[in-house]
Amino acid sequence: MLNKKQKYLQIALNSTLEEAKLIINQLPVDERIIIEVGTPLIKKYGIQAIKTIKSWWTSKVSLSSKNFYPYVVADLKTMDRGAIEVEIAYSGGADAVIALGTAPIETLNVFVEKCRELKIDSMIDMMNIDFSLEVLRNLKNLPDVVILHRGVDEEEFNPESEIPYHEIHRIKENYDILVSVAGGDTIQEVQRAIFNDADIVIVWKHFYESSSEVAKLAQEFLNEIK
Repeated sequence: MLNKKQKYLQIALNSTLEEAKLIINQLPVDERIIIEVGTPLIKKYGIQAIKTIKSWWTSKVSLSSKNFYPYVVADLKTMDRGAIEVEIAYSGGADAVIALGTAPIETLNVFVEKCRELKIDSMIDMMNIDFSLEVLRNLKNLPDVVILHRGVDEEEFNPESEIPYHEIHRIKENYDILVSVAGGDTIQEVQRAIFNDADIVIVWKHFYESSSEVAKLAQEFLNEIK
């Protein structure tokens, strides 16, 4: 469902549904924006978080003069019961769902298979994995998106840790697949991700709580996604 010729800004909402609604109301209506229902939101509100945020983003897009599909990702961080968790995301209206690359290969295989069956995008998060290709080579079928991810705690408590930009080229040299980058929330990090040929850049820090700067920041990020 994602256009391989397009670059995207994925905004992860991780606070509360109240904050999520305020933030969505302030975002520019742009086909390059992907809304992510973050793991904390899903753990707090369950499947209702996916349904509600999908409804809000869909309503905002439909009320605008722009005509594009409102795309929403459910970050379930699936580690087991791959098929069932895909069904949960699908029933909530998600267009994509995320599993962890550290999950058993059997889980990832059934995860990708169920996503294909239900016609939603499969995303595998390679956080804490040094060589993403090792995971990809063991899969029966490739996911739609690979996420290269420096975790929040990793960034905070290990300032020397880096986003593995070098993995983007390794993956794309071997597979025709979209690559997403998470773990950088500055304009400079967004620029670096795009320069290194990332297809999707995920941000969250500036969109954790609503503020008067949300619309401006979102547009500044979008200006780098060309």
